[in-house]
Amino acid sequence: MKLFLSLDEIINIEETVVALGNFDGVHKGHQELIRRTVNSAIGANLKSAVFTFNNHPKNELAGKQVVKNILYQDEKIKILKDLGVDYLISIDFNKCIQNMKPKDFTRNILVKSLRMKEVYCGFNYRFGRKGEGNAETLMKVGMAEGFGIHILEPYMVRGQIVSSTLIRNHISNGDVHQCLAFMGRYYSTRGTVIPGNRLGRTFGFPTSNITVDEEMVTPANGVYITFCNYNGIKYPSVTNVGMKPTIEKERKSKNMETHIFGFNKDIYGNEIRVEFLERIRDEIKFENVEALTNQIKEDCLTAASYHGIINR
Repeated sequence: MKLFLSLDEIINIEETVVALGNFDGVHKGHQELIRRTVNSAIGANLKSAVFTFNNHPKNELAGKQVVKNILYQDEKIKILKDLGVDYLISIDFNKCIQNMKPKDFTRNILVKSLRMKEVYCGFNYRFGRKGEGNAETLMKVGMAEGFGIHILEPYMVRGQIVSSTLIRNHISNGDVHQCLAFMGRYYSTRGTVIPGNRLGRTFGFPTSNITVDEEMVTPANGVYITFCNYNGIKYPSVTNVGMKPTIEKERKSKNMETHIFGFNKDIYGNEIRVEFLERIRDEIKFENVEALTNQIKEDCLTAASYHGIINR
């Protein structure tokens, strides 16, 4: 897959079938749209292309982050590559793009720069100045310019329309088990392991701590069954997300601490990725450290049983 990070980089590419969208979660609906794009390109002996943005348009328009990320950019690129996309155009949503008339965007970028012969987009796709462009706009320009238009209906799972907003809500509400059904993979986040208060070691459950990435949507405070990915290996684990109210009464920001089963390496300063499988319970404040310790033991037993490490 060839990656273009600006329109200026696009020179002498082959004719394309283009998928349009933010693709911010590359969820199952996005995947279906992209598969159809790729298959159409193969059938027509054209190249498949995805046109998207590095930054979310809503954040640019608001002047601050109002939409949290579901995926890191490098993960998004890998998923699109694995789906068989030939060209990925991932540019900044800037003032020029923001103020471009829909017809100019279609003619100048899609038809002239991308040499588009067919286009795929979702039923609710909007583009151009003030979001004035839609499927009807594409159809009108398509008739004049001679490219084909394919508008996909809502993609349904369990009677719900799959959307990035729905997935963000599930994650922020702690319903992380829903992500596999709607995205086809577990939700994950990552960070560099930093020193904690080391109290977990005194309980017999040492943890790897990472700072919560404020740009990513964060699971609700609580305890989760997880996988921890370190150095290319996936380990069964259990993770607490929250403020640790029993121990750190003055804490101002969220913490994420993961106990990795059967793991005793010193990984401070290294990156780990945590995949969230299922929520065990809410985060609560205990009366004392002893009550907290007993609950941690119970949480670990629950997670170990889920992972098949022990039988309960």
